[in-house]
Amino acid sequence: MKMRAIIPARAGGPEVLTMVERDVPAPGAGQALIRVVAAGVNRHDCNQRKRGHGPAGSTDVLGLEVAGEIVAVGSGVDENQIGRRVAALVDGGGAADYVLADTPLVFDWPEQLEAIEAAALPEVMFTLQLNVVRLGTLKPGEWLLIHGGTSGIGMAGIPFARAMGARVVVTAGSAEKCKRAEEHGAERAINYKSEDFVSEVRTVTGGHGADVILDTVGGLYARRNVEALAIDGRLLHLSPAPPEFTVPLSEIMSRRARIMGSLLRGYPLERKAELADALRHGAWKRAAAEMRPVIDSVYTLEDIAKAHERMDEGVHIGKVVLKVSDA
Repeated sequence: MKMRAIIPARAGGPEVLTMVERDVPAPGAGQALIRVVAAGVNRHDCNQRKRGHGPAGSTDVLGLEVAGEIVAVGSGVDENQIGRRVAALVDGGGAADYVLADTPLVFDWPEQLEAIEAAALPEVMFTLQLNVVRLGTLKPGEWLLIHGGTSGIGMAGIPFARAMGARVVVTAGSAEKCKRAEEHGAERAINYKSEDFVSEVRTVTGGHGADVILDTVGGLYARRNVEALAIDGRLLHLSPAPPEFTVPLSEIMSRRARIMGSLLRGYPLERKAELADALRHGAWKRAAAEMRPVIDSVYTLEDIAKAHERMDEGVHIGKVVLKVSDA
């Protein structure tokens, strides 16, 4: 049986995205085959398109998160799973009619959510669980600063952290984005184009600084981020964007700062499964009621280039999602 799938024909802009015909993959041991109803579009997809290829050993088909229905299972998986409506984190392949998922990374599709919303959850939830909880060890009463506060990660991270009892400050690039972030629960949204985020963070936290910072722009704000940190603060990088990270060691030491980075896709399956277990017993249960995804825009699989254009423009607020088929 054949299916539609989206790949980058070469490195480049949205115009290189190409729909191809592929065989529907067969699930291996511990895997499920999902008929995709909706798929999230993430910055990682755009970066893969710009490179023209994904990580070694992974599929060239884009897409890291989906919502859909299990239609087949591999060995070691209960056949009663067939017909189950799910959301899943996948190692590529989501921008297609069918995708394989490792069953430890498969979640029940919250019945309160539409497919578009369910598909917008896995990548951000795993990213936040890894960075905010596991690496960042955010605690009740602490301050979290999110750069890109109206991105998919940002709009999910605000209620995620608030549910943990933390307080949230974000940066964004326009007055409209700042307004939306504050309406969504941020205590303060800083327009980084017209305000100094370090001084504003110091002001809103009463001089304390940010206990945890989530940064998606790599070394661009390296020294400024460290200046914004509280004593014993933790700085988490979610993207290996240039330039290089350069900060005087004395400034890191004086704050007892911890500088970390993570790439979720390359995380070993067994460790992703640990994150999944933590989510099932925590944030995933609250996702539909307290962390309902903010959807910026929805495109068909055929119009994926427009979805990538939207991401590249950086004007989106919340998640960009693909509608692949009917539920």
